[in-house]
Amino acid sequence: MFGSDLAPALMVVGRVLLGVLFVAGGIRHLTIFAEIGQVMQKRGVPFPRLILGAGTAFQIAAGALLMLGILVVPAVLGLTIFTIAASVMMLNFWDMEGEPRAAAFNNWLSNIGIIGGLFVAAAQSLL
Repeated sequence: MFGSDLAPALMVVGRVLLGVLFVAGGIRHLTIFAEIGQVMQKRGVPFPRLILGAGTAFQIAAGALLMLGILVVPAVLGLTIFTIAASVMMLNFWDMEGEPRAAAFNNWLSNIGIIGGLFVAAAQSLL
């Protein structure tokens, strides 16, 4: 059937697109490193520049592994933890009101969807 022939290609494209999200996000972090570091410092994150640098490097490396289909399950596990940690540090909607709260909450929901996609990529790599 047409659908079953298309499924492997769709899984690869989906995995690559998820990886691109993390690689592009990490590269963007490099262009606004000081600003993100300041926000992290204001939110009480210890050693914000160190954590931001390590997180950014990890995000780019794990995203690239995901794109290439190498060590997919460990990359997914790491990117899931990264996404949760970044969400807690940067999207603290519980401390906000009004439009900033709504925007942060919507970003949380997007991140939950991204984690779902990561899980699908991991499951596919185990088949």
